[in-house]
Amino acid sequence: MRDLTMLPDLELALIQTSLIWQDAAANRAHFAELLEQARGADLVILPEMFTTGFSMNSAELAEPEEGPTYGWMREQAARLNAVVTASVIIEAADGSHRNRLLWARPDGEIMHYDKRHLFRMAGEHEHYTPGERQALFELNGWRVRPLICYDLRFPVWSRDAHGTDLLFYTANWPAARRKAWNRLLPARAIENLCFVAGVNRVGEDGKGYPYSGDSQVLDFLGDPLLEAGAGAGVFRCTLRAADLAAFRERFPAYRDGDDFELKV
Repeated sequence: MRDLTMLPDLELALIQTSLIWQDAAANRAHFAELLEQARGADLVILPEMFTTGFSMNSAELAEPEEGPTYGWMREQAARLNAVVTASVIIEAADGSHRNRLLWARPDGEIMHYDKRHLFRMAGEHEHYTPGERQALFELNGWRVRPLICYDLRFPVWSRDAHGTDLLFYTANWPAARRKAWNRLLPARAIENLCFVAGVNRVGEDGKGYPYSGDSQVLDFLGDPLLEAGAGAGVFRCTLRAADLAAFRERFPAYRDGDDFELKV
């Protein structure tokens, strides 16, 4: 059993901003400026498909593995001495197109998670291949699990089977469905007994859909530690492992969880 009380605090920086439609170079330049405000954070989270917006033009926009955004994220992580993470349209080695979250560490290593649940109402399942497995990353002793946007609606995939300390969702979640976003994020925190962060964009995309932001960080009770509202900016929050450890000690609901096996 890990002693969470021995872990250092974890400093998060959430970047909530508008995106330039389908212009990767312009978006990278935009975020490079914003990332200066994230200095000192351990983990910096950007929105889903941060280089393009939520586009179904995967064939035209997909970057190869180890393409320009891989290199850019390595540079930013090294510059900030922090993990920088977000999802990008990638053409995988097998030729499939993926909505891929990149986890770029300051030592140059990049790991990834491919979005499992593809948003069929926008035709995402027709242009992308779903991921086959969950991911779990380690950061300063913290167990961090990434998910992407529509994954939020699927509690089995979100369910903690790893002793997760922080569960986060990077998203392009439209304003029309903000009520679901604001209700489901606390539910995931409560049922998993962990911190949860959700990072969304603002502004309007190239198809005219508006986004309301609502990026936030929640504690294990589903109570907000940070609420970004509708404004653009870089929002900071500190997570304290000792608080999580104390709560799990006095309310160990995880011990009564059901055993199950995921089939993908």
